[in-house]
Order: sequence, then C-alpha cells, then structure tokens
Amino acid sequence: MKYILKASLIFLFVMNLSEIQAQEPNPEFDHHFTHVVYFWLKNPDSADDKKAFLTSLKNFMTKSEYAKTKFIGEPAGTSRDVVDGSFTYSLILTFPSKDIQDKYQKEPSHLKFVEESQHLWERVVVYDSVGL
Repeated sequence: MKYILKASLIFLFVMNLSEIQAQEPNPEFDHHFTHVVYFWLKNPDSADDKKAFLTSLKNFMTKSEYAKTKFIGEPAGTSRDVVDGSFTYSLILTFPSKDIQDKYQKEPSHLKFVEESQHLWERVVVYDSVGL
C-alpha cells in the first residue's frame, strides 16, 4: 500500500509538472511603450459581430511580429465614478520602443485587421504611453 501511495503521488507530480510546462509563458510587460485601444462596436449585442471582431483581432495578434504583451479585455463591471465601462472591448499591447510600435502600425496583419473589422466599430480611442 505504501508503494502504491508513493507511485500515485509521483504520478500526480509528473502530471502537474507537464501541465505547467505545456502552458505558454506570459511575456513580461514591456514598460517602454504601451498602446491601449478601446473599441465600441456598432452592434455590441450582436453575437455575430462580436465573434467576427474577436476572430479577426485574435488572428491579427497571433501574426503580429512586433507586439510583445497582448491582452484583449472587456468591461470589468466595476462601478465607480471614474470608471468608463461603456466600451465593448479593449486591447493592450506593449512594445520595446516607439520605433517598433511605428513598424507595428504598418505591418500587414495590423492593416488587415483594420480592413476586416472597421465596419464593425463606431468608435475607437487610443492611448499611447511611454514609461518613466
């Protein structure tokens, strides 16, 4: 019984270790240049529009050779006077420099995303920041 228990524990440890190794590592947040984009879709209640937008956005992000940190979000549902939760989706990307971000603006996958998806949004607001 003692050997079965030890073998079971080793098996569970190895299984958990393989799960950890299989997970893609999260890239470290790059503090040099941050590109934050908020999208308001024309039809935010349309499941088809949301699916088309997210499919195009995720496809673009997997192909972007310049964006380091890649995050898609939606309103968190927090209710404070200073929180604007009126957007449909947010996108946070980081870059090692402004020059790299300038290249990202012209890369084919970014331009294709804009071409495919611009008919779905009614408003886009961008906040670019450099680290201190």
